[in-house]
Amino acid sequence: MTSQVEHTDVGAYALGILEEPDRTAFSNHLASCPSCTAELQELSGVAGALAGIGPLEDERDDADTGDRGPAEVVNLLRRRKAADRRARRGTFVIGAAAAVTLVAGGIAVGTSISGESGSAPVGHSAHGPAEDAYRSGTPLAGTGASGVTGGLVLETKGWGTHAALELRGVKGPLECELVAVSRSGERRVVTGWAVPERGYGVPGSPEPLYVHGGVAWGPAGIDRFEVRTTGGDTLLTVMV
Repeated sequence: MTSQVEHTDVGAYALGILEEPDRTAFSNHLASCPSCTAELQELSGVAGALAGIGPLEDERDDADTGDRGPAEVVNLLRRRKAADRRARRGTFVIGAAAAVTLVAGGIAVGTSISGESGSAPVGHSAHGPAEDAYRSGTPLAGTGASGVTGGLVLETKGWGTHAALELRGVKGPLECELVAVSRSGERRVVTGWAVPERGYGVPGSPEPLYVHGGVAWGPAGIDRFEVRTTGGDTLLTVMV
């Protein structure tokens, strides 16, 4: 055999249709050829499935239904195995591309959420919406109970007034509400929240509290805003 013949005889060897001298030579060849050994393992299952089956039909020529000789069977096996390998390679490429996309997407999402880069992602703020709204406006300073300070930023909307509150100097546990009081004395709750025991804007917990909400009245119809506890105490009053 030539080396070319040896490499192309895997199918014939799997089907057991090589002449004895060629079969012996090919067996010796397998000991030193990993690629032929791997292909033989792939073809072994197909060869077993073909045992006892009559003539094979080439899928590419439905009109040809005649018997096939050993060479034609081997060629058909080779074409089908090559097609299988191409399909597997295509699936692998698609899967790899999807994996790269997911990994890249996961890195981007993780960076956006965690902010581990040390700065806010492009197009996003490092603060929450309440703090953003407060920082973007001109605060109205409030008058607070002992140690309590804060202010409000108001924004006129088509539906009423958006209010963003900064609050410092409160300790919990407390439940509080931001209440809008109209010029006629009507009261509306803008938003509510709970103050944990550690508090906000106090020693050991220096960060202030930021909350926001809305009321259906325009600024012209509002007299003041009050920060009140559910127990009825007023912690901060902001005149409009």
